[in-house]
Amino acid sequence: MDESKLRIIKVKESILEDNDADADKLRSELLGEKTFYLNVMSSPGSGKTSSILRLIENLRDKYRIGVMEADIDGDVDTRTMLNAGVASIQIHTGGMCHLDADMSRQGLREIGSPDLDLVILENVGNLVCPAEFDTGAVKDLVILSVPEGDDKPLKYPLMFEKADVVLVNKIDALEAFDFDMDKFTANVRARNKDAAVIPVSAETGEGFDKAAEWISNAAEEFLGGAAK
Repeated sequence: MDESKLRIIKVKESILEDNDADADKLRSELLGEKTFYLNVMSSPGSGKTSSILRLIENLRDKYRIGVMEADIDGDVDTRTMLNAGVASIQIHTGGMCHLDADMSRQGLREIGSPDLDLVILENVGNLVCPAEFDTGAVKDLVILSVPEGDDKPLKYPLMFEKADVVLVNKIDALEAFDFDMDKFTANVRARNKDAAVIPVSAETGEGFDKAAEWISNAAEEFLGGAAK
């Protein structure tokens, strides 16, 4: 075979590069709308939905908030949000385990982002795929629950490299599990020296005032201190 005729197309790299450019464009659009977009990622069962509800409790007096629920199928979490009085829409990914920037844009249009100050994406439950695709969010929040173990940053490095803030959920169960908070924090720091690490309990509400304060500061920094 003539090696000069061999063509190798790096499809994944090309897709990711195109998505990264689109994600940057989406962030510019959101800045123009004065909308802060937060991407929440975690494994299934970590307490994403209950944690988001706790965050909303602490933020709803300051911001108009909407939640986009991304799942391969089903609408359980969206119903939970709507029952709690939170504006919410369901995004079905068609079998894909992540959202990208264009999927985000479609969801943001449907939920009416120009009329919201804060849109929270509950990404598909997975510690691998969602971290590979920039959603166009301004910040990435990762939730890790105590039962999952303090070694997860070593096993899923990209997720923690992408994180701007990490919530350690279910600290009310610390005594029941072999979880070392100092070791976990050190493992995060080995991957990401800048990410904030905030222990929380969605069961009791502990720590969510600090988590909400972090989000509020990030939103004001992005929006220049001006809500709509």
